[in-house]
Order: sequence, then structure tokens, then C-alpha cells
Amino acid sequence: MNTYKDYLKEIEDRKELGLHPKPIDGAELLSEIITQIKDVDNADREESLNFFIYNVLPGTTSAASVKAKFLKEIILGESTVEEITPAFALEQLSHMKGGPSVRVLLDLALGADAAIAKEAAAVLKTQVFLYEADTSRLEDAFNNGSEIAKDIIESYAKAEFFTKLPELDETIDVVTYVAGVGDISTDLLSPGGDAHSRSDRELHGQCMFEHNKDMQNELLALKEQHPDKRVMLIAEKGTMGVGSSRMSGVNNVALWTGVPFSQYVPFINFAPVIAGTNGIAPIFLTTVGVTGGIGLDLKNWVQQKDAEGNTVRDADGEPILKEMYSVATGTFLTINTKEKKLYNGDKELKDISAAFTPQKMEFMKAGGSYAVVFGKKLQTFAAKTLGIEAPQVYATSKEVTIEGQGLTAVEKIFNKNAVGTSGATLHAGSYVRAEVNIVGSQDTTGLMTSQELEMMAATVISPIVDGAYQSGCHTASVWDDKSKANIPRLMSFMNDFGLITGRDPKGKYFPMTDVIHKVLNDITVGDWDIIIGGDSHTRMSKGVAFGADSGTVALALATGEASMPIPESVKVTFKGQMKSYMDFRDVVHATQQQMLKQFGGENVFQGRVIEVHIGTLTADEAFTFTDWTAEMKAKASICISEDDTLIESLEIAKGRIQIMIEKGMDNAKQVLKGLVDKAETRIIELKTGMKPSLRPDANAKYHAEVIIDLDQIVEPMIADPDVNNDDVSKRYTHDNIRPLSYYGGTKKVDLGFVGSCMVHKGDMKILAQMLKNVEAQYGKVEFKAPLIVAPPTYNIVDELKAEGDWEVLVRYSGFEFDDNAPKGEARTGYENMLYLERPGCNLCMGNQEKAAPGDTVMATSTRLFQGRVVKDSGEKKGESLLSSTPVVVLSTILGRTPTMAEYEAAVDGIVLTKFKPSTKQLVR
Repeated sequence: MNTYKDYLKEIEDRKELGLHPKPIDGAELLSEIITQIKDVDNADREESLNFFIYNVLPGTTSAASVKAKFLKEIILGESTVEEITPAFALEQLSHMKGGPSVRVLLDLALGADAAIAKEAAAVLKTQVFLYEADTSRLEDAFNNGSEIAKDIIESYAKAEFFTKLPELDETIDVVTYVAGVGDISTDLLSPGGDAHSRSDRELHGQCMFEHNKDMQNELLALKEQHPDKRVMLIAEKGTMGVGSSRMSGVNNVALWTGVPFSQYVPFINFAPVIAGTNGIAPIFLTTVGVTGGIGLDLKNWVQQKDAEGNTVRDADGEPILKEMYSVATGTFLTINTKEKKLYNGDKELKDISAAFTPQKMEFMKAGGSYAVVFGKKLQTFAAKTLGIEAPQVYATSKEVTIEGQGLTAVEKIFNKNAVGTSGATLHAGSYVRAEVNIVGSQDTTGLMTSQELEMMAATVISPIVDGAYQSGCHTASVWDDKSKANIPRLMSFMNDFGLITGRDPKGKYFPMTDVIHKVLNDITVGDWDIIIGGDSHTRMSKGVAFGADSGTVALALATGEASMPIPESVKVTFKGQMKSYMDFRDVVHATQQQMLKQFGGENVFQGRVIEVHIGTLTADEAFTFTDWTAEMKAKASICISEDDTLIESLEIAKGRIQIMIEKGMDNAKQVLKGLVDKAETRIIELKTGMKPSLRPDANAKYHAEVIIDLDQIVEPMIADPDVNNDDVSKRYTHDNIRPLSYYGGTKKVDLGFVGSCMVHKGDMKILAQMLKNVEAQYGKVEFKAPLIVAPPTYNIVDELKAEGDWEVLVRYSGFEFDDNAPKGEARTGYENMLYLERPGCNLCMGNQEKAAPGDTVMATSTRLFQGRVVKDSGEKKGESLLSSTPVVVLSTILGRTPTMAEYEAAVDGIVLTKFKPSTKQLVR
């Protein structure tokens, strides 16, 4: 096949979309381009030179290997290209970010030609993406008396790759662009429906602002009018980046407003400036740091206070906000990085020190967090090799130690897993490098994670990681051409890298589309574990889990570490008794409602760890709470369990991991068997009392303590997007929790969805029992609205089949998924019946299937953002109301919200989640 001709055809196709040539990552194409470069009479030579110099992806791509090899030939004089001198070839290598380029530089630096060695060494001193094979070569050469190796290692010990970088500009002039009023979901920046294009950065950039060309043109106009200023993207009266980490969202903002990372690598920009009245969502803020960006908490609107200091409220009881300063589109502001202040002209507006901590400023200087992480590891290696103490170059990790103060659960976990500290007991506010136990990658961000791994030149998973999983859940609904092209390639890469993969590239086991968070919840078998996952709902009921962008996931896979401040915690305990007809989802929603009421509308959960003393709920059920904490805007959550409850959870997890082993999903390193062994060891520790379950200290200090009164929860609770609120800043938040009676049994429901990560096996059994109840009451089950059911995992389906519940669901359904003939295209309409869909995310992801525009959807999922589950129509705003499984099921049977009487009759005799607060002391 003539790959170059195919490439030219693709270029013409992309021109019709207004796109440049796609960056080259394949060896075959680049090899042909090099052949054309060598042929001085070739008609395509000039164009081939441009492709070679300016359009090859760096890192460990196969194209990067071919490019590095050819550059080496030029430097050694084995090939001659008039336009690429040996000096220019070395410059090209310096931009290739490790892997084959570092191998070539080491070959040259440790080679026989002294002049070339000196020049290559100078380039090597600027590189940070070195792995053990690279540093071992340097160490061996050093031990054998190589002066060049000694010179390079001494440079690394001084961290000259960092110290010689330019300092941050003291002032950064920006012009504001308000992207929306109220919370801005990352869907606005990178819509779920465009997930397939995320690895093609320029193509994906076209979906910015959900393809709103008017907004895109406004942004371009600002850039053109103010070329001396950076554009700052703002969420007015809201939080920027709620919903998910969405590295592709930050990539898009950087592509439109940021700074090119290298003139030789297209469409990779860094250093975006992003802000929100209520700051940046915690998970999204981490992503901003990956790109060396600036994330500001503006606080330009504040609650008005009366003379006594009480919040002034309107007729509806809502706080009245006062504008402290304007950030309207087109406003000129100045960020002073030295003073850490925000100015409008000479007027100081706000202290922004939180955005310019020493660590964040290092990310900005280095062009992102990766270079800092690898730089620190490289400096440590060099100092150890030289037998010296590493000079203090990077900011010292902040260590906060408070004499006589106990530790919260998250503080205990970080103290156990921290590396490179002084050994002091660390409290919240400390900045910690910590080892990671479990890592998860999901399929719509996984392609970007694989790209990040290639660009940081990583080839194998860190031995520190106990286990890692690559899912196929976000593309489970529709096995279309995009999925067929992307997912097998992703699974092959991740399987080779060392992850357990939902699909086997060799086809030895049946493809699994289990929801990533559910799998991670099962394979996490340590209550002291740290988990990093490529999704905002990486919230485990064991250990502490942090949702992360694709890059942070890549870093965790490659290094086995993550760096972050130890967050503050909010303690949540329960009192009273749960009504028998209530579902635990109602407790989850009531927690958010009661918290807001207790703290005058202030969300004390935002950016903090929720330490929930859940005690008596096993991992499946407790996960319902931890999963929702992403919508509470918490950074993470931790479940404090009784020993017996944790043992039960670990037995369940052990059994499910064993099923994965029996299906043939384990790898050569027997990662899954290792997790079973770890679970068994932990169970023995708990049963013998050698090491009880994780508990905070009795004298730990919390930012706040919330007590949830179960007696107050007397009817089902619904999170309502309030799509028609006159104040647009109050639409599409998860803070608007309403009781079922608010709707009076009259609100029309067009579609129901039971599925995704917020449900477990118990929900499927509740569904089956409700259908039997309804049939007994009315003689038949008739749906007045479609009901979409997507179990989260195949294990659950198998267990339901074994227990007879799946047969019940099939009897009432009009469609049952068939893995031998998966859907090839998304549904465009639904009939009034029950659909049993393939396990996976389904409607919650919004990238493949959606409800009809303008529908009112009642769902068990987590997403109520505009356009996520349902788009607006010309006549009506789409709305996604979030509730428990019983409410969803009954709403589709009735075609409307039920009354309390109808609800209680439908759940009569059904054992919903039993939750009785622990009577034991869950502290040490």
C-alpha cells in the first residue's frame, strides 16, 4: 500500500473540514517520507521535509523511533540532508520527549566521536523523560570512568534541566471571556458525544463550546483584537469544570487560548488561564496543573450580609449575591505572579496565592506537572549515583504537623503511602508524593492516556502499582465504526503496557464492558489504598480514590505515584432510623440537602474529602454514597466501616476477582491473583485483630462535621436541574434536592433510565420485584414511557441469571442485548417498553445514545448537566431528574411522577437498602 498517497488523500479530506494534516504517528508512513527526502529529485521532497520536521508525534510512537534513527544518521554523517544539519538534528531530538530520542542521544553521548558526544550531552542535560534502562546506561558508563556520563549526571544532580528554564513572567495580561453563567460542565469544553475524536486534538478542538461557532468566533475575535494578552475563560457565578476531569477539555481550552509547546509538535498547547466565581472543580483543577495552566478562584460574587453578619436572602430564601468586581467579557485584568494578586489596572481585586503555590509555579515554569515529577526522580537518581545529597532545587514539600492533633482517615492513608518526606506526622495542607495502589483507565479518555504514555516515553506499568484496569464501558452502548477503529487499538496498547483489559486483544476471553468504577471498587482490596482513575466517579468504598485526567492516570501508571496536597475532611455521621420504604439513594440526596441547610447554603464538601461513617453497608451499597460525592463537588470520599462489614466486602471482591481470573483475564504477572492474595491477607488481619479497619483518631480535626438525621427522610428525594429557574446560575446544579411530593404526582416523564455506576445488584433485584408487584396490583405491566436498563457489570447479570431475577426482567422486556450482535448505531427513538441494554454507561455518558431532545428523563445516573443525557428541543428544555431505582421504574409505568401512595404500594414487601447507623465507635 502506498501510505503516502493515502496520507495525501486524508489531508484533502481534512481540508474540507478546515483541518491541517493529522500528526504522523506511524513508522510505515514516516519511513516512506524519509525515502522521499533522501531522493533529491522527488517531487514530494519539500512537502515530505515539512512533514518530517513539523508533523511527527514525539515520545514512543513508532514514527518517533523512525525519526530518531534518521536524525542519528544525519548527526553521524551517514545520511546527508541539506536542510537538516547535524545541529538542527540535535535540536529536533531535544523536542522529542524521551524514548527513542533519549536512546539515540545516549548512543551519541557515549559514542567514540568526542565532538558529537559533547553536543549530544548538552542536549541530554535538558531532558527529563529518562527511565531505568536509560539511567542504567548512564550509571554503567559513569562507573566505567566516562567523563561525559559524569558530566551529565552532575548536571542532573543540580537539576539544570529545570533551573535553566526561563522564570515565569512577573505579570500576565489577560482579557476575559465569560463562557457561561453558573456551573460550567466539562461537556461544554469537550462534549461526550465527541469522545471518539479526543486523540485527534485539532479535530476535537472544533467541538469547543459544544460546536457553538458564535462563541468560537467571539473567542477568536478577542485573540485577534488583543494579541498582547491571554484569554481567560470564566464561569460567571459558578464553578468551572464540574462533572469530570476531561483532559480533552483542558486541551481544547489550551488549543484555543494557550501557548504552543513546541514549534515542531503541532496542536499541543499548554498554560491555559481558567477561572470561576467559585473557582475550579477539584478534579478539573488537577488537569489544569498537568498543562502548567493557571486556575483562579475569583470570588467576584459574594453573599450579602446584614449588620449582624447574617446572609441576606430573597423571597425564595436564596442568598442575595453582590458583585465585588466585574469580569464581563472583554475586561482587561493583570495577574501578578510575584505578588500573587489579581489587578484591574492599578486596582487590586483579589489575592490569588492559592493558584500560585510553589508547586503550581514549578508546573507553570516546567510546562506541566510531568516534567517536574520526572525531574525530581532524575535528580534523585543522579545524587544517589554520585553519592551526594541532592541540592535543594525544587520547592520543599509543604509539611504541616500539628502537635497533639489526631489524624483523619485520609491523613492516615497519606502518611502510610507518602514517599520522600521527613518522617514527621503529616496533617491536611501538607503536599505529598504518594505511592498509588490501583489505577483505572476508561475508554473515551484511554486513547489520550496512551498518547500521554507515549509522549512521556513510558513502555511498561510501574511495579509499585498493585493492579490497573482498562475498561470499555463508555463505548459499550454502540459498537459502531468509531468504536471498532479505536477500542481494539486501545486495548492492545494497554494490555501490552501491563493493564488488565476489558477486551483481550488476542480474543481469548469474551469482551467485557463493565463500568470502570464498579471494577475498581471490586479490585480495590485495601482500605489503606490510594486509587487513581480516569473518571470523576473514581470514588471507592474502600481506600481513598481520586478521579483524574488522562495525563495524571498516565503518570500514575508510569511512575506508581501521584502528588497532591492532603485535603481537609468533612465528617458525616448518621442518627435516627431509615424508613422501610426508603431507598439508600434518598439518604444520599438528603445528605446533600441537609448539609446545605446546616451551613446556610455553603457547600462545605467542595474540594474536601467526605469521611462518611457508613459503618454497616457493604462495598456495593456504600459505593452509592461515595459515587455521588463527585456531584457534591468533593475531592474524594472515604467510608469508615466496621470490621465485619469490611470482611464481607472483601469476600465479595475476592469472589469477583476470581471470576475474572476464571474468564482468563489475568496476565503473565498474575496481577489478579496477587489482588486475591492481598484480600485474603487483609481478611486474616481483620479477623485476628492484627490490624483493624481504617478508623480516624478520636481527636482528629475536621473542617466541618455534618450529622444526617434519617428520621427527616420521609419521602423519596430527587435532584432536579431546575431548567427554568430565572437565575441561570442556579440551573443544572446538583444542589437542588426536592421531595417527591413537590411534583404532586403530575409531572410528565418521557423516559426512565436505571443503570450506570449508581446502581448495584440490589437495584436490579428491586426492579424485578417491583415489576411483579405492579403486575399483581394491576393485572399486567404496561409502560407509558420507555425504561432503559443498563446493568453495571456482567458479573451482576450472571448472578441475576443464577438467582432467577434476569428471567423476570426478560419476561417484561421488549429488548435484550445480544453480545453476538451488538448495536451498530445509536437508537434514534424508543418505544414504551423495557430495554435490557448491554452493561456499561449508556445514557449517563451521553456520547452514543441520548433521550429525545426536550424529554423529561427520570434516571438513577449522576448527570443532569444540560445536553448530557438529553438535549433541548425548540419547544422545551430537556431535563434529567435523578432519583432512586423505585422512583424511576414507577415513573415509566405511570408516565409521570408517582404520588406517595402509589410509590409505597409499588415497593410494598420489597426489602430496599437496609441502613442502620453503626452503634460502634468508628474512631481510634
